[in-house]
Amino acid sequence: MLHTMSSTFDDIENKTIADLGCGCGVLSIGSVMLGAGFVTGFDLDPDALELFAQNIEDFEMDNVDLINMDVKNIGEGWENKFDTVIMNPPFGTKHNKGLDMRFLQTGISLASRAVYSLHKTSTREHVLKKAKDWGVEAQVLAELRYDLPNTYKHHKKVSVDIQVDFIRFFVDKH
Repeated sequence: MLHTMSSTFDDIENKTIADLGCGCGVLSIGSVMLGAGFVTGFDLDPDALELFAQNIEDFEMDNVDLINMDVKNIGEGWENKFDTVIMNPPFGTKHNKGLDMRFLQTGISLASRAVYSLHKTSTREHVLKKAKDWGVEAQVLAELRYDLPNTYKHHKKVSVDIQVDFIRFFVDKH
């Protein structure tokens, strides 16, 4: 995914990147390795951010900031602060209904260039319609299979394969 963002669209190298729901920092660290100018990771889980901080230290990276904040609470003052926004949001189903779209809407407000996100393929029509309603051009770059392990109480199976779209939202505000 990051390679596509960088090599096909030039959306990583020397760019400011926001990683929404960054977790332990996989996408952020990969962005730095591909030459990102600066990365800011946002997550509400302090334990994930602690692990992310350790990963940054282990990789000896000094161009990453971590912000302990719920993505839903990122407000005024952050608009267009980043060239590129990357995210793997909660899928917005069951207990997180609509949360994926809140992440996406926040990402669009933060980005001056592009947003990259993963969404369940079954929600593609809805996601693309919302992007159009928001005046954003969306392009499905790939359809992926994601093996989701049983990590929450409401998960009934050991794991489940989920069809996921990797989507680029072109928001060019330059």
